Order: sequence, then C-alpha cells, then structure tokens
Amino acid sequence: MQENVAVVTGGTGGLGRALIPYLIRRDFRVAATYLKPEEARQLEEELDVDEDRLMLRRCDCTDIETVESVMQDVVDTFGPMNVVAALVGGWAGGRDLAETSRVRFERMIDVNLRSTFNTLRAAVPHMREVDWGRIIAIGSRAAIDNPAGQAVFNASKAAVTSLVQSLAGELDDTNITANVLVPSVIDTPVTRAALPFADYMDWPKPSEIAVVLDFLLSPASEVINGAQIPVFGKV
Repeated sequence: MQENVAVVTGGTGGLGRALIPYLIRRDFRVAATYLKPEEARQLEEELDVDEDRLMLRRCDCTDIETVESVMQDVVDTFGPMNVVAALVGGWAGGRDLAETSRVRFERMIDVNLRSTFNTLRAAVPHMREVDWGRIIAIGSRAAIDNPAGQAVFNASKAAVTSLVQSLAGELDDTNITANVLVPSVIDTPVTRAALPFADYMDWPKPSEIAVVLDFLLSPASEVINGAQIPVFGKV
C-alpha cells in the first residue's frame, strides 16, 4: 500500500468528527469537507494535528465540479485516496407524498443521492490508481422499513444503497470494496433539534458507529463488499 489517504465528506458533522480521529490514529492523512467555516475551525481545535495530516476544504458535494476540484486537490497534496467515507446527507420528513413539494423532493435527492454520486464518481478513478481501497456511504433504515410521511427521504436513501451496491460489482476486479452503513437515527445535536420530542436514549451515538466504520474502512474488512451494515442501536 502507498500512503494512506482518506477523504471524509461531511467531515464536520457528528459522524465525521467521530470517525476522523480513528483514521488519524491509523496514520491516515485525512481530507475532510465542510460547509460552515465555524465548524471547520472547531474540528481543527478538537483534533490539534499538523497540516500535513489534516486537510479541510469547503465543498458543496451537490456540485460535481466542486467535488472534482477538491478530489484533485487531495491527490495533488496527499496522493491518491484509498479510503472514502461519503457522509453527507440529510433528512426531511413530516409530509405525505401528495403534500411533498418539488423543492423538498429535489433537496432530498441532492443532499443524499447526488452528493454520494458526485463523491464516488470523482474519487473512484483515483482509487483505481492505488488498487486498494474502502468506500462507505450512508444509507438509512428508513430505506428498508419505508415509514410513512417521508417517502422522498426513504427513496433517496434506497437509491444510495442501489448506487453503492452497483459500484461494488463494478469493482470486483479490484481490491476496492464498497459498502453501505445503515443507521436508524443517529444521536446528534442536529437530529435532536429535528425531533425534539423523540426519546433519543436508545439512538446509536456517533462514537459507537465510528467503531464500526473504522473496521469497515480497514484491511480486515476485505471479505465484505456490497453489503448493508445495520447500526440500529435499540431503536
């Protein structure tokens, strides 16, 4: 293997902030994307690592040209990536299908499916140069259970799973695997704010899910490819 390089999109979110320390402890150079500068500054303060170990880049992952530019920047600075964690996503529910606006539909497709597609489309050619790698994207239990009142979110996450499993088949001739992590509801401040009356005590925490991610992104997970990995907690 060459230098270990990881790209974590949505790196300043709850799950990204939990995962990145694991990667750094395993001697990865990590490139993380963000949208809000204040969150990037907070992550830098939390990690307190040298610039040659952590690269932070502002990136709207729904824009393919921006994603491709960031990926090239990573390659130019750190070398080709061999780990990609596509963690960008979002939830919007509380509407029956007939009441779902076009704006809400497009937002769910953009933030969940398009962001994942753009990330993997831009990263995979670089990963093939190394011919060893791990890809993980974030699905949702909702794409399996299909709860009412959030049809577009459910569909967008189901599409993410289909996308990644199709990619896993395309990578059969390589040493690169692609899997989907399937959480129920992740216990983050954003989720608590979106569901203020929910009982979050049994929700899986980012730190708990990061342990699973660390394994899936390691050499030890080579026999797992095209899988949906449930991390439901007790929900």
